[in-house]
Amino acid sequence: MWLTNSSVGRKVVMSVTGIALVLFLTFHMAMNLVALISANGYNMICEFLGANWYALAGTIGLAALFVIHIIYAFWLTMQNRKARGSERYAVVEKPKNVEWASQNMLVLGIIVIVGLGLHLVNFWSKMQLPELVHNMGGHADMMTLALAANGVHHIQQTFSCPIFSVLYLIWLAALWFHLTHGFWSAMQTLGWNNKTWIERWKCVSNIYSTLIVIGFALVVVIFCIKGMMGCGACC
Repeated sequence: MWLTNSSVGRKVVMSVTGIALVLFLTFHMAMNLVALISANGYNMICEFLGANWYALAGTIGLAALFVIHIIYAFWLTMQNRKARGSERYAVVEKPKNVEWASQNMLVLGIIVIVGLGLHLVNFWSKMQLPELVHNMGGHADMMTLALAANGVHHIQQTFSCPIFSVLYLIWLAALWFHLTHGFWSAMQTLGWNNKTWIERWKCVSNIYSTLIVIGFALVVVIFCIKGMMGCGACC
């Protein structure tokens, strides 16, 4: 099959899944910003995105996209290393201002994966998972179940701990480097590879990635400050 047997096909799969994940990050960032404006509004969104069939379908679809993206990332990296040594992605030109990110996309991706694992432990396992277990007839602690839709509570608990806040900011820094290179590289793979459009996509990539990361970071920093000024660090 062209999408698996061809090098170009594998890059297309990487690009399409990557863009889909960027769209999800945009939604997630916008959703998180609601927590800064209205706790009730954020909790309403969390309740809407609980263990409902549409939320579960979205979670499964998102997980599939992420797994495919990871598999193809490793696949392409091994292929590129075998063919051209240390290069990560095949592009016509690699400007100096993106050279570091380009050469370290795999390492950045691994940091993003580790950060995602931390995120799943701190949030998904305490929110959607208990509801899912309960709906499937399994045993779920009543207190845990009652807090499942209280997303603001979990944000406060997590980011009142400076250690978690620092770890999340490191994760977001790696995500920024990964996105700034990956976004325009995906556009190039999908055909916008002339000099005019590539320069435009690089600009869009830097701005868009920065807005996404700043949005996430604002939630981390503000809730961390609130936590330290309130009851103190929880860890």
